[in-house]
Amino acid sequence: MSKKVLIVGGVAGGATAAARLRRLDESAEIVVFERTGYVSYANCGLPYYVGGVITDREDLTLQSPQSFRSRFNVDVRVHSEVTAIDRANKTVTVRDLAGGREYSESYDYLILSPGAKSVVPNTPGVDSGRILKLRTVEDALEMRRVVEEERPERAVVIGGGFIGLEAAENLAEAGVPVTMLLRGDQVLPPLDWDMACELHAELRGKGVDLRFRHSVESYEETESGVRVHVKDRESVDCSFVVLAVGVTPDSGLAERAGLALGPKKSIKVDANMRSSDPSIFAVGDAVAVTDPITGAEKLVALAGPANKQGRIAADNICGLNSEYKGTLGTTVIKVFDLTAACTGLNEKAARAAGLDYERIVGYWGNHAGYYPGAQNMTVKVLFLRDSGRVIGAQIVGRAGVDKRIDVFATAIRLGLTGADLAELELAYAPPYGSAKDPVNMCGFMIENVMARIGQCHWDEIDRYAAEGWTLLDVRNPGEFEKGHIEGAINIPLDSLRERIGELDKSKSYVVNCFSGMRSYVACCIMQGHGISCRNFSGGWRFYDLTKRGLADNAHHPCGEAR
Repeated sequence: MSKKVLIVGGVAGGATAAARLRRLDESAEIVVFERTGYVSYANCGLPYYVGGVITDREDLTLQSPQSFRSRFNVDVRVHSEVTAIDRANKTVTVRDLAGGREYSESYDYLILSPGAKSVVPNTPGVDSGRILKLRTVEDALEMRRVVEEERPERAVVIGGGFIGLEAAENLAEAGVPVTMLLRGDQVLPPLDWDMACELHAELRGKGVDLRFRHSVESYEETESGVRVHVKDRESVDCSFVVLAVGVTPDSGLAERAGLALGPKKSIKVDANMRSSDPSIFAVGDAVAVTDPITGAEKLVALAGPANKQGRIAADNICGLNSEYKGTLGTTVIKVFDLTAACTGLNEKAARAAGLDYERIVGYWGNHAGYYPGAQNMTVKVLFLRDSGRVIGAQIVGRAGVDKRIDVFATAIRLGLTGADLAELELAYAPPYGSAKDPVNMCGFMIENVMARIGQCHWDEIDRYAAEGWTLLDVRNPGEFEKGHIEGAINIPLDSLRERIGELDKSKSYVVNCFSGMRSYVACCIMQGHGISCRNFSGGWRFYDLTKRGLADNAHHPCGEAR
């Protein structure tokens, strides 16, 4: 007997579920209800359409109702909102948004893929037509119209997450001056603050007016656009505002139906993507997922997990016992000429989980340095102190970032340690990588930290100095003169052995260089001579980046120190 499956919501999770259901069951009756006019579209491409990188609006549409019908024999109904679920009678109530009529539709199985909705704070004036969001194709079409037709003098972007950053970049690239207002002290919260500093410098270097510790109190329409009133700060005038302060599960339908809910009213599901009602499945941004490292529930709004969950829900409806194994939250983003990526836990999450972790910071080229065009990336890795198991990685650079973050994501999923990273056999040719890839180098560093050389981090140096440690800088004199940590003494690495007598064996030293590599060699020499020392993690470059980040925030006319 054929089954009837209703799917609420398209895009990644719902559209994938529909296609997978058809591939598994030719006889099933499949109906997809989509509230907007687009059932399967490239949500992540919307900012690039606004900026004109994607020029044709048709390129945003992956499948249309007609193509779904012709290829998969799926009945797709756009502009159709499911307003209620009658679990007892296994029916849903549908409102035709175009015609205004309401009707009921029965189901054997129901898949909820409502996604997430933009967070809209209850701020006075937020209902203005000049306050735009960027969540749907319709949102992108309107924002691009404003950019092309109105030639705005300035846009204010509220929020520094993925959508906020991509909107800021694309608006700026389209010639619109941009001011970014953030309540916190960094962009891209999945990154640690120290790794985000490079993005802050890039944004400001590209002309973005980046302002931290700014809480919007109200919006006031003016003749030329909007005046954004900020608590205890100067107001900002602009042509329009992009509101990008985050998303929240669009779970009202599930809540009204009495389904079990998780964090922030997300829909609670098991590993088969089945809700508390055995006939109802849920996938995508509206569901709670499990963190594979900590086992805790969390929310992750990403297209990759939504696609996998849609497939798994379809499998289980068709009798295949597929399970979802949780979400690490592996992400990558372009920010002008930089790429930032992360996977697993950051320091905030690791501390919240009560994990005893350590971190390493390295700086390497995306391919062999002797091959022209090598560009460096900053890599930060978190690992457990007792086992060396990798639990998180973050990378910021200009090339090669995506390749390495995918390796780290695989390593974390498989529970690999620093020693395992050191053993990975990764592709090498001068235009593509190095014989010792940055991933391997991170493994070596973790092994060294665990077995040989202790560390001091940039945010610990003041404490070490207060405790009487001496700072030794082993860079060349020219490098030292251009900038160094206050109070440091300078003995170049290549002179260290012959000048080792200048060091006092009764003292302990924090040793630094530019990136942490020469200072590690110096520490090996010093330990061989019985001198107590620690390597300065990330070196002068990382220290200077973070200190400049603090100074920029403190001295920026609308910023504040961390």
